[in-house]
Parts: sequence; structure tokens; C-alpha cells
Amino acid sequence: MANILVVDDEMGIRELLSEILGDEGHAIQLAENAQQARDARAASTPDLVLLDIWMPDTDGVTLLKEWQRDGLLTMPVIMMSGHATIDTAVEATRIGALNFLEKPIALQKLLKAVQQGLSRAQEVVRAPAIAARPMMAAQVEESIVTGAAMFASTPQPAGISARVAGLPNGEGHGSNLSFDLPLREARDAFERMYFEHHLGREGGSMTRVAEKTGLERTHLYRKLKQLGVEPGKLAKKGQ
Repeated sequence: MANILVVDDEMGIRELLSEILGDEGHAIQLAENAQQARDARAASTPDLVLLDIWMPDTDGVTLLKEWQRDGLLTMPVIMMSGHATIDTAVEATRIGALNFLEKPIALQKLLKAVQQGLSRAQEVVRAPAIAARPMMAAQVEESIVTGAAMFASTPQPAGISARVAGLPNGEGHGSNLSFDLPLREARDAFERMYFEHHLGREGGSMTRVAEKTGLERTHLYRKLKQLGVEPGKLAKKGQ
């Protein structure tokens, strides 16, 4: 049994998470805003914190920064939000968040993230928590670089390299991502080649791609539509 602090300004979310995690045998403490979360952290150190990003008094990322600054980020923190951007999720991870869950949170994703968080807490007991946080950020950066390198060395469906480079009709150099693009365009380009890579490898199977990328199918469909990626065409080219 673990002591879990749930911080969310929505009563329905607090009650739902409390019920689910309570059924798993955990002791749940609830906070509806950042100040209550501060008080709870000052009173004792929870084994895990589920922290909403958007709250009326102080947002979750700011609270995370406070705990990190004051040496209080000694427990795994999982961020939650239904409106956060990728930039926000990456920033929270750099500060020290262990994971990020998008609302509405699927039951299996919640339980898996909580289990991973509690397992990580046991692993880092023997090492200073402050040393683990920079390593976590470094791992995020390394995974992005490694992913780009893997993409560059893997044969891709025609047309991807040109779009990633931001040049028409195959005028780009290989699959290099142009750093001259504005941040949003560069991020969209990387996400586009990331999903096209997985769709090509999985023959266009949305089920397998959802499993590989860790996204719900509905979220995956929305993301592909937003990026202008057509799974059907990639499936044909991968055959």
C-alpha cells in the first residue's frame, strides 16, 4: 500500500481517482489547489503525487518548480492535464516530473503509470533524488536524438524526407530536420516523421501504432489528422 496525493481542482476527478486507487489498496490524500498540496507535502512526504497542471491559484508546473527549488521534489510526480501542449509536458519532465497523463485518463494507463512511479520511487531511495532529475531530462533529450537518428537510417516512404526538410519535391538532404524552421513547424515536422515511421513499420495498422507510441486510438487519429498524415497511403507504400 502506498500513500498517494491527488491534486486536482475538479471534484469529479479527485473522487474518481480516489475511488480507483483506493480500490487498489492505496491510501489517498486529496488537495483541490496548490496551497492544499503545499500543506500536504509539508506535513509528510507522499509516495507518489498525481498533479494537475491547470489550477486556479498556482498551476502544477509552477508548484513542481517550487518543490524542485526547495529540495522537496523527493517523490515521483505524475502530471495530468486535458489541455496541455507538448511543450508543457516536456518542460514538466525537465523539471522532474516522472510521467504525463492526458485527460480523460484511461484506467489501464493510470494504473500502469502509478505502478511505474511507485517502482521508480523504490529504485531511487538508494540514490539522491536531485541527481536523478537531470538524468531524466538528459534521457528525454537522448531519446529524441536517438529517434531522429533511427529514422534517418531507416528506409521511409517516398516524400517524407522532403516534407521534414521543409523543401518541395525531394529537394531536402536526406531526412535531416531543418533547424531554421520556427519551433512549432519543426515540432510538427518531427512528429509527422515519427508517426509516418511507425505507420510504415506497422503496415498502417492503427492498433499496433497506438501500442508502439503509447497513445489511445482516438488521440492517435486526432493527432494524425492534425499533422495531415494519411495512414491508408502509408500502408499501401509499406507493402
